Amino acid sequence: MQFLHTMLRVGNLQRSIDFYTRVLGMKLLRVVNRPAQQYDLAYLGFAANPEQAELELTYNHGVDRYELGTAYGHIAIGVADAAATCEAARRVAAELGGAVTREAGPVLGGDTVIAFLTDPDGYKVELIQHGTMT
Repeated sequence: MQFLHTMLRVGNLQRSIDFYTRVLGMKLLRVVNRPAQQYDLAYLGFAANPEQAELELTYNHGVDRYELGTAYGHIAIGVADAAATCEAARRVAAELGGAVTREAGPVLGGDTVIAFLTDPDGYKVELIQHGTMT
């Protein structure tokens, strides 16, 4: 078995593509337009399958907002420097409707450095510092 992708429903496909590419440095891997079925998909990631799992953004035509519910937690991304990533993200995220919602610092009771961003649709993204990641 292989982990392929995680899907998030978004209210504005281009805004979300911009957030994940400009704020987090993901690459737009491919776009699938299904006008007859009234949805579009964008696949993003740091590398394509099978090298890494991808993020699938789904835009359903005419739906500009979703209720996230209480079951969703977050996606996690490893970064070399969580504080530097937050600083870079802060400049672009506000323009796109996202935000840094937890500054970089150690987890409560531990020494792993984490931070949190919120994307334009309200999804949480955890940044986990791994020192040597690029």
